[in-house]
Amino acid sequence: MKALDQKLLRDLWHMRGQMIAIALVVACGIASFVSMLSAYESLKLSQANYYEQYRFAQVFAQLKRAPESLKPQIESIPGVVQVQTRVVADVSLDIAGRGEPATGRLISIPERQMPMLNDLFIRRGRYIQPDRDDEVLIGENFAKAHRLDLGDTIGAVINGRWQKLRIVGIALSPEYVYAIQGTGDIFPDNQRFGVFWMGRDALGTAFDMDGAFNDVTLTLMRGAIEADVIFRLDQFLERYGGFGAYGRKDQLSNRFLSEEITQLQGTATIVPSIFLGIAAFLLHILLSRLIATQRDQIAVLKAFGYNNLSIGWHYLKFVLAIVFIGAALGTALGLWFGVAVTHNYTRFFSFPVLRYEFGIAQVMGAIFISGGAAVIGAFMSVQKAVSLPPAEAMRPEPPAHFRPTIIERMGFQDLLSPVGRMILRNLERKPVQAFLSTLGIALAVAMLVVGRYFSDAMQHMIDVQFRNVQREDVTIVFNEPRPSRVRYEVNHLPGVLQAEPFRAVPARLRFEHRTYRIALTGLEPTGELRRLVDKTLHTVYLPPDGVVLTTKLAEILEVKPGDVLTVEVLEGARPTRSVAVAGLVDELIGVAAYMDIHALNRLMREGGTVSGAYLAADSLQIDKLYALLKRTPAVTGVSVRTTAIARFQETIAGSLSIFTTVLVIFACIIAFGVVYNAARIALSERSRELATLRVIGFTQAEVAVILLGEQAVLTMAAIPLGFAIGFGFCALMSFAYNSELYRFPLIVTRATFAFAFVVVAIAAIVSGLIVRRQLTHLDLIAVLKTTE
Repeated sequence: MKALDQKLLRDLWHMRGQMIAIALVVACGIASFVSMLSAYESLKLSQANYYEQYRFAQVFAQLKRAPESLKPQIESIPGVVQVQTRVVADVSLDIAGRGEPATGRLISIPERQMPMLNDLFIRRGRYIQPDRDDEVLIGENFAKAHRLDLGDTIGAVINGRWQKLRIVGIALSPEYVYAIQGTGDIFPDNQRFGVFWMGRDALGTAFDMDGAFNDVTLTLMRGAIEADVIFRLDQFLERYGGFGAYGRKDQLSNRFLSEEITQLQGTATIVPSIFLGIAAFLLHILLSRLIATQRDQIAVLKAFGYNNLSIGWHYLKFVLAIVFIGAALGTALGLWFGVAVTHNYTRFFSFPVLRYEFGIAQVMGAIFISGGAAVIGAFMSVQKAVSLPPAEAMRPEPPAHFRPTIIERMGFQDLLSPVGRMILRNLERKPVQAFLSTLGIALAVAMLVVGRYFSDAMQHMIDVQFRNVQREDVTIVFNEPRPSRVRYEVNHLPGVLQAEPFRAVPARLRFEHRTYRIALTGLEPTGELRRLVDKTLHTVYLPPDGVVLTTKLAEILEVKPGDVLTVEVLEGARPTRSVAVAGLVDELIGVAAYMDIHALNRLMREGGTVSGAYLAADSLQIDKLYALLKRTPAVTGVSVRTTAIARFQETIAGSLSIFTTVLVIFACIIAFGVVYNAARIALSERSRELATLRVIGFTQAEVAVILLGEQAVLTMAAIPLGFAIGFGFCALMSFAYNSELYRFPLIVTRATFAFAFVVVAIAAIVSGLIVRRQLTHLDLIAVLKTTE
């Protein structure tokens, strides 16, 4: 083995503590990059493969009722490849052992299995048989939520008649990867909403749809103009009560899945980039200072005849060895965490197979960034050392020119002990080094703040949405709009303490060339169960006229208060109205358009029609209420606020839980690695000075105070700077997490700042104890030897 290689191994072993700490910094940066980016690629690829293999439709439309004879006319629309007509109906379910009502969506399928649009992947069981009217396939998530299995039966109110359905298969469909009931829902509720597939003849007979359909899906030719097809399809369906056709991008399941993938792409780009950039910066600082402490060794090597290239290659191998260890560990951790993050999405996205994919280019890119930063840091330090003649480089660095500190020039020197003045003088002697050390620790603090920010934001979202906006206990939705007298009937339901009716009208909002499909919601203007609030959580009352939009919807449509929207109603007579934007409200979950319910009734030119009601219920009679609702044909949807909170925590919080945990762990590791290396390198740089102080009479405690006191000053200066940088990173995260599904508020609690402070303080204390132990074993004779 060559002499330089032997020296390399000795150096790595001698500085194993620092090497491990630096390698962990590299590992954290690479692991965060690999895990998040691979999860994004996996989800995106799984979506594309599933849609293609199971023929996910491209255009969708619902209507009241149309004859099957209309199908050839739809097929004749230019650009249409395949048309599939269906019967779709929502029914109330009665599940044994469960008090709360649930809703089932029955979708017709051919009696004999054949390729079709939105085809089914049968996980277990078999396809339905033509001669069995009671057989159904059930969605996998609903079956898991209720522990339903093959052969089990479930009760359903089908067109006012009670019927038992027998489960013969458990299936998945690309149409319900993200299974939610309607436009007013944001999160899947597998306890209260499930999808069932039933024979076309059986379902058509049950709902008086023999030879008719109320749902149609299409696929298009490559290059076909979707807007033209939708326009022609709406013309055909308008006379049959069409609710307005829409493309795949507006299909509920696909919209939320695509939104999550887009959100994950932002997360996988911004957060790991911050981590990797900080890791690269810290690596650069730490290695450049570490190699600078071997100035005399570089001089000796030159004196023995080693040229600059050999010395440079030696230190390059030193750096690459550390980076290689960090890269290997980071890649392994990244792949492991990536599998965990990807698997976490199966909790609310239903894929036949969610394959984990990662690209070698991702790993190599992360290693290149970290390795490049390390090589640059090492090169700068080695270049500085080899530029000196050997005789000069073997001498210690000339003493710095000391001068009175700022405090001393201000006349406050008597407030400090000699040790205190030495600490301040050393910091002023090397301001750039002190600033970089402070910045490195501050970046570690910032990562701790970012790691906890997600928990703060989610808790704030729950408080605002489910305790200030949604205050009802139960929400009921009717199968069709009901006359005003139903208000009084709802008030007399068992256990109902207060009821506030609402009207929901499917509509297309249009402003200039921008459109958005949404349910226009009419609320009681002075309602207490469903309120609108502003940023300061003050109640916003609905004006007597005009529409109030959430800020996100206004951003999508690019409107402001005073602008006039064109509202194309998609039910009943399908009127088109012009409505002014009366105001905006800030909601953190979903998008919405609100009106005074009386104004909405006037807009529709109808009486006091309602679509459902928000209820405050007596918990002692809630079971009676549920039992009645389950057997009420007019009620097709029931949601409970406590369940909505649980759904939110399961979906949004669940999707971020692993990521947040990983982020906090990595931040803690980086914080310790930075603080420990800063203290350990300071000891290497000042060992001669500290030994001299010991020889002239300073005690071990005083010497330790000089070294560790300097680190304490740097750490204390870094903490507020880290808070500020961390808050800036949180603002960047708040900007990135700004989608139709949810928006993260810029909320950082005192507990988060306290957590960051405690972690850095513990890292500083532990590092100080390790360094102090090394101080006690300082070889005074060895470090005082000079080369003159």
